[in-house]
Amino acid sequence: RRVLLLGEGNFSFAAALCGAQGTQVVATCYESEEEAAGRGGAARSIRRLRDSGAEVVFSVDCTKLKEHFLPGKREFDRIYFNFPHCGRKAGVVKNRQLLARFFHSCAEVLAQEGQVHVALCNGQGGTPADQPRREWHNSWQIVAVAAGADFILSDVHPFKAETIHGYQCTGYRSQDKSFCVEGALNHIFTRSTAPPCFTPLSCKTQLGSQEVSFQVPQVLMDKINRGFLEVNSSHPVRTIKEKLSAGLSQAFPLQNISSCLPLLHQGHPDGVCPSNIFWITLSPGEAPGTEKMSQGLADADLCSHFGQDSDKNAQEGCPVPKQFYLRPSLLPHAQAIITKGAFSPGTLQVLSGPVFRKCRITPHSMPVFHEMLLVLAVSRGTESSWIQVLVENINTTMNSLHQGVSGVKPSISLQEATSFGAELNDFAAFERQLGEIQHFLCVGTDPEPSGCCVGVIRTAPDELKSPELVVVSASLNLDLLAMLLCGISDWRMLWMWDRRFLRQFPEGELRLFKSFSLYPPSYVHDVSFWVPDGEEFDEVAFHSLARRVSGEMVVSIQLRDSFQQPGTGRRSLCYRVTFQSCDRALGCREAAEMQLRFREEIQQQLGVTLR
Repeated sequence: RRVLLLGEGNFSFAAALCGAQGTQVVATCYESEEEAAGRGGAARSIRRLRDSGAEVVFSVDCTKLKEHFLPGKREFDRIYFNFPHCGRKAGVVKNRQLLARFFHSCAEVLAQEGQVHVALCNGQGGTPADQPRREWHNSWQIVAVAAGADFILSDVHPFKAETIHGYQCTGYRSQDKSFCVEGALNHIFTRSTAPPCFTPLSCKTQLGSQEVSFQVPQVLMDKINRGFLEVNSSHPVRTIKEKLSAGLSQAFPLQNISSCLPLLHQGHPDGVCPSNIFWITLSPGEAPGTEKMSQGLADADLCSHFGQDSDKNAQEGCPVPKQFYLRPSLLPHAQAIITKGAFSPGTLQVLSGPVFRKCRITPHSMPVFHEMLLVLAVSRGTESSWIQVLVENINTTMNSLHQGVSGVKPSISLQEATSFGAELNDFAAFERQLGEIQHFLCVGTDPEPSGCCVGVIRTAPDELKSPELVVVSASLNLDLLAMLLCGISDWRMLWMWDRRFLRQFPEGELRLFKSFSLYPPSYVHDVSFWVPDGEEFDEVAFHSLARRVSGEMVVSIQLRDSFQQPGTGRRSLCYRVTFQSCDRALGCREAAEMQLRFREEIQQQLGVTLR
């Protein structure tokens, strides 16, 4: 591999590295050869480098690297810059500017999967790894500066000068003097993935007996048809689904019926807030007629579940409304199968697939996740014991899964819906809109044993219209389970395109996730506006606009102030919006541009008046 060393003072670091097998060293410094050779020990190190076959180049400007190397020799696997400094008494601002130009220059000569190593004295970097940590404004803000050139901090570790044979630091205030490197840190940067390109995307799905296409909402463009549950996938959500299925098969005969479940429903969801639904407009000329819909898979059952009796409307001569939306749950599909009689009592029916729900922005609130729905018909009066068997089986499987994930021990608890005292997360709150819940399934993980709701259990006494049987269903959020088991702090990480994510999860294995984007910078902006008179402000729509405009770069929205003007009664709201990426570089300028677009969008789409 080709290694580029920049800003060498006496070339002692390069001399220590040049003996590494399989490494081609290119050592450079900013000074001329005559100036560099005058430093103590430099001439000896330069001779050693040349004798070993290394290339030594002088008068190299780290901010213009492309100019110093021929096109065929510009690609480096590693770039090292130890203790960069503008020289003499340059302050933090000038050194930030130096680093900014340096990182932009690196982008032109670094291999696609290469690394940039930057060693800084204790406190200079401005990250939590610095101990003690300087105030942000008094640091070099290296992660934010690197983000401007599309680099992310992937690792940071102590710079142990004493372990580098023959190394002597020099260059204190541009002099041939050493400086203190105790507590110094080596920061390792890698390229960020390219920002998503939101070109219009059309998707095809089965609706009744007809195949239709529709425009995918922008916020879902990078999440539709990702195939996380397909056979060749090594994604952790599939691993959890397969392990749960294998565990459940020990106690129940299983039937998987997840194939070809349509993405779209028609009608009006009964009991569900319209703001939580992704409404869809079909491509021109593709809206199916009433007669075609009646031929489809349990259309009447789907509609009745969501408060739409299509048969009754047809008899009364009323047209069936052509309103479509992405499925927010798999529950209607299970009910349709049960009603049609394609259901064997005692057999556990397993449905799985992505579902779509608009929600507020939090680290655990996701507009799309993979649902695993378990449906079982049992003898009336025995449902409580069967629910216990189901939960115990899931708990056993979860405990076996945690063995491969160091330090995380999950515990499933069953809590009565009527006595559930914890604050509902968005998943549980939405499930309540879909119908009555008997139990919540909560997972507690050390050191957070209090539990997060990852599933709900329902009983439907009249679903089969049988005096002997009762239907029990359990809905599980596979994405939340993956986050809790693998130590993933932000749901967005499950959907990242960076190949480094899936490399951490060999097929069939779960491991503790190690982030490859450390200490991502965050940018805080406030927005204040007047709400239209007489209207209730739709906060979910507000959050959804933030998702779309930022491409999921908003990590938090908090209401800071609510003010009602005396006399007029006009209401003003002020929100704090925090932009932060979990996997790719986000610079301050890009975040500011997102904030400006967000202000424009809320004014146009929500009818507010900006202040």
